[in-house]
Amino acid sequence: MENTYAEGLISALDHSEYKYDREQILDALAFASEAHEGQMRKSGEPYISHPIEVAKILISYAADKHAVIAALLHDTVEDTSVSLEGIEKRFGSEVAMLVDGVTKLEKISYSSKEEQQIENIRKMLLAMAKDIRVILIKLADRLHNMRTLDSQPDVKRREKALETVEVYAPLAHRLGIQNLKSELEDTALKYLDPVGYKEIEENLAVFRNNTFFHEVHHLINKKLQEERIDAKVDGRIKHIYSIYRKMFNQNKAFNEIYDLYAFRIIVGKVSECYNVLGYIHDIFHAIPGRLKDYIATPKPNMYQSLHTTVSHKGYLFEVQIRTEEMHRIAELGIAAHWKYKDGVFADKNTDMKLEWVRNLLDVQSDVNDADDFMKTFKIDLFADQVFVSTPKGDIITLPAEANVIDFAYAIHSEVGNHMTGAKVDGRIVELTTKLQNGNVVEILTSPNSSGPSRDWSKLVKTSEAKNKIRQWFKREKREENILHGREDLERELRHMNINFSECSREELYASVMKRYSISDIDEFYAAIGYGGITLSKILPKLKDEYLRFRKPEEKKVVAPRKRKAINGVCVDGLDNCLVRLAKCCTPLPGDDIRGFITRGSGVSVHKADCPHIQKANPARMVDVHWEGDPGEYFVSTLCLVANNRFDLVLDITTVLAGMRIVTHSINTRDSGDGRTNVYVSIDVHSIDHLDTIAKKLRKINGVNDVYRASLKK
Repeated sequence: MENTYAEGLISALDHSEYKYDREQILDALAFASEAHEGQMRKSGEPYISHPIEVAKILISYAADKHAVIAALLHDTVEDTSVSLEGIEKRFGSEVAMLVDGVTKLEKISYSSKEEQQIENIRKMLLAMAKDIRVILIKLADRLHNMRTLDSQPDVKRREKALETVEVYAPLAHRLGIQNLKSELEDTALKYLDPVGYKEIEENLAVFRNNTFFHEVHHLINKKLQEERIDAKVDGRIKHIYSIYRKMFNQNKAFNEIYDLYAFRIIVGKVSECYNVLGYIHDIFHAIPGRLKDYIATPKPNMYQSLHTTVSHKGYLFEVQIRTEEMHRIAELGIAAHWKYKDGVFADKNTDMKLEWVRNLLDVQSDVNDADDFMKTFKIDLFADQVFVSTPKGDIITLPAEANVIDFAYAIHSEVGNHMTGAKVDGRIVELTTKLQNGNVVEILTSPNSSGPSRDWSKLVKTSEAKNKIRQWFKREKREENILHGREDLERELRHMNINFSECSREELYASVMKRYSISDIDEFYAAIGYGGITLSKILPKLKDEYLRFRKPEEKKVVAPRKRKAINGVCVDGLDNCLVRLAKCCTPLPGDDIRGFITRGSGVSVHKADCPHIQKANPARMVDVHWEGDPGEYFVSTLCLVANNRFDLVLDITTVLAGMRIVTHSINTRDSGDGRTNVYVSIDVHSIDHLDTIAKKLRKINGVNDVYRASLKK
């Protein structure tokens, strides 16, 4: 079977327009095959099939030989006994650097899965800033993993699919690799909302037989032939995820989406693009405000094309007009600029356009909290953007929803720090004014400005602006930050009844300071003062440290020894007995509970109002109470009663993912009255935590009620 996979790689090399060093690539294949010998994927295939498929994807993008070799070896360091030094010795430092860039940091100990995730992304960005081939290998790796996701457990599928649409698809978009981005999004949607995916897929199958598509194609070809324009006309239907997002954002049914079609016209030179645009507007009715000239103003990912939206017989559709070279870049993105010389792009303009990668790394380097990191990372990556200009005509690209403050800091730190006001299109506006495409923005500054307001960091949308504001306060207001940080921290510690008679401040703060790579206590206070460290994130750790330092005699007085909690529950009068939480009522910390001594299975813990416990033999009842770690998690189930719609499950998983809630299972039952019951089993640490989650879920469009249910239904 492995020979079949090898033959596939050789065939890809033979059919590639790029001439590869077959001997070196096949040597890498033999090396990887030996390293992975005996390893199998969950699908039952030999593990070597995966790196071969990743290499084939890169060959289809005409990646250079070092990238292809690194793709074949990309899992050897992580999953086998092969060392990075061994790869460097046999295949050279360039291949070793690429393999190291895509190797995850799983062998390092982290305090949480989220912390490991952000460090893996940081490592990827750092390697990506040095060499863009790292992310292309990573994207190819993720694409093949998504193609073979059926073999993974259900929870793993949703986890990978969500990460794909949140991180990898936006990265592919920023690199301009549109066909790879589209496949990642469509495949992810199939696992995030299989019902919605199937519904759109079935509707598209019917829609493709519509004569409208062929009629428009004929009209465009006929007009271009009359005008003697040599062009290639392609028609396509929007990909499934794009349709899904439009239905989701605009709350529309499939038959209410009128711009499912898109036509692409590829011509020989730039001047013909504008001529063809005029001919398209002659044939069809142009929709005002829907013309976009990405030739004059290319997107940050180097994409160029003319876009216009027109209508015919009541249907809207988009027409894209570009040259052959623009089309190549639109399809391959950064991969269209593979021509490497000594490890850098031969086209210096291309390398400069990747400056956003380095900027992204810079602004994320000061963010330590996992939630904050992912939030700002997504803002920087997602596709929605606005193009605004300075009075001199320089174009500034910002995320949608960005405001005047974001614009000022995008120009320069000093412009933002000394801003006193702003004009948009010649009119004085508030600093929180949201910018629109085409705005001309003038920033008013003064050397006597007192600097940014602390509130600005809450108003800006870009992590670049947030980071620069934070840096200003870090640099200019150090003494003030130390004072505020110390006061805020010690006020919270007093509320927790922590005093410093048992340990010094340096001893108490040592482990937290080490986590944030801080060695000076004043620097620690300052970080709290300017917002670099969030108090709510460190207080639980400080409480744990304090309990560790307390004197034994005080522990006896203040906190008498309590029986060991099992599953978060202590049984009065018994120690170290088997304790299990009853599945009939799934009790949580905060519930009134009772214990029942079973025959051979220890103590079964029920909610006090559980029907089963109320009917139990009183002689076998025992008093129990909660005594677990407040950070311990328990499985509980919520039932959502909602109007039946195709994207309901995606909305639910999106809300839960946003709250960093681990989801064990999602099941739906049709009520037969246009509504459905969705049972979601999740990890929570108390009844209050469950109530908070339920409140968020109740805000989802169409959800009528959310109540607690048992695990067994």
